[in-house]
Parts: sequence; C-alpha cells; structure tokens
Amino acid sequence: MADFPSNVTTETSTNAQSSQQGGNTLRGLATQVSSGMDMSFVRSIPAMLMIAEIVLGLLHWALIASTLYTVIPAYGWVMFVAVTSWLFTLILFILILYRVQRRLPSVPWTLVVMVYHGVVTVLYLIAFITNAACVYHGFYYGHLAAAAFFAAVVTIAYGASAFFAYLDWRGDGGNAATNTVPT
Repeated sequence: MADFPSNVTTETSTNAQSSQQGGNTLRGLATQVSSGMDMSFVRSIPAMLMIAEIVLGLLHWALIASTLYTVIPAYGWVMFVAVTSWLFTLILFILILYRVQRRLPSVPWTLVVMVYHGVVTVLYLIAFITNAACVYHGFYYGHLAAAAFFAAVVTIAYGASAFFAYLDWRGDGGNAATNTVPT
C-alpha cells in the first residue's frame, strides 16, 4: 500500500488519444474532409467560373424571386432556367471538387461537362432575352433590370465555361479510339 501514490497518475487519456488519432475533434474532421477535396481544381479557371456562375446565378434568381414574377408568365421560364441551372452547377461543382469522376470512370466527364455548359449557355441566353424583354417600368423595375444584367453576366460565364470545357474535351482526345491505339 505504500507504493500506491507513486504508481498512479492523475492525467486523463481522452485528450491525448483523440488528438493523436484525430477522432472526434473538429481538426480531425477537417483533415478528413479536405483530404478528399481536389484543391488544384479550386484554383483553376473553370472552377472560378463555376463559382462565379453559382454566386451570380443566385443573385439573378433571388432578384426575380423578390418580385411578383408570377404576374408575367415569361418570368416562370426565367426562374426555371435560373434555379435549375444554379442547382445543377452547384451539384456539378461539388462532384468535381470531391473527385467523383475518378470513382466513376465509365462516365465521359469531359463530354458531360462540355454538353452541360453548352446547353445551359443556350438556355440562359434565352432566359436573358426573355428577362430583358419583360422588364417593365413599375415598382420592381430596379429588381428586374438588375436581374437582366446578372443574367447577361451569367450567360457570359456559362459561355466561357463551355469554351474551357470544349478545350478540355478536345485535349482529352474526345475519342476512345485515340486513347487505345498504341503509338
């Protein structure tokens, strides 16, 4: 019994174990999340364009949603294009950011991204023209005019993304036969 006080330590082991293993701490969670992210993609021009599309697209449809857009039926189309393209761009950005294309190699990702941006560019151009043509002088004139401006900027951003996606698709070979033929 005389040896008892000298053999016992009063330190708790929960702090030492969780900091070594990265267990339930916030730092450990952040390390796990950031290790799955493609940080080189975030610094690329296509990613910056997608971020601009997400932010400006959100401004576009938020400006229209803050008006009585249901009074003019054409704004239903504009809202449909704005919200769906915003959601799909956000989903596509997250998929590329977390390298889902590496887990699904059977999907031709460069072609999918190129076609997506090309189709959304055309749809957003139509939505921009519709938005600009239906701006009326009234209480919500400022909202609708600003929404038309942001629709034009988002259309340009989607067009630029389509161009870079085309360059990526073209640089990828664009044809399975060119990748399988030995040189």
